[in-house]
Amino acid sequence: MYTKTGDGGETALGGGQRLPKDAARIEAFGALDELNSAIGVARAHLADEDLDADLEEIQHHLFDLGGDLCVLAADKRRFGMEEFPPEPVRWLEERIDAGTAALPPLKEFVLPAGAPAAAHLHLARCVARRAERRCVRLAHEEPEEVSPHAIPYLNRLSDALFVFARLVNHRSGHGDVLWRKRHRRGGSA
Repeated sequence: MYTKTGDGGETALGGGQRLPKDAARIEAFGALDELNSAIGVARAHLADEDLDADLEEIQHHLFDLGGDLCVLAADKRRFGMEEFPPEPVRWLEERIDAGTAALPPLKEFVLPAGAPAAAHLHLARCVARRAERRCVRLAHEEPEEVSPHAIPYLNRLSDALFVFARLVNHRSGHGDVLWRKRHRRGGSA
């Protein structure tokens, strides 16, 4: 299981190139791995089979995107690989629209709380935003190396995870945990 090839602080890309483990590219697909794990934890707390199936599909998307980021554009051409496609973005938009239609309208900000699965989905949403920031950084450094659909996908994914968290709370009877502004809390703390 261990190769010792990373002991010097470098790791290999899909095409064999070695990069420092703190390189922008490694940070980007490392954040995707962390996001995928956070979604896995949310799934472990989830009882909704339809939502679980959607989250599993998202985990596959994240592996596709991670694979896309760990192979340089020249190697993709050499290996005959396609870049991360636009279809997953549209798929997420459909899930967001359907989920939003099933929820009461928002009137306040929502605290990341409620049912355990919802709280984990909120945490995954935050990790998705971090992954998006890492991909934006990589795109600024190496624009030709990031699929034009990667950042929109991660942007939609954080929205989808927010909607999914609200759905879990709604379906479980918890409802949204709404932010009460300081003056409405009695000015405590």
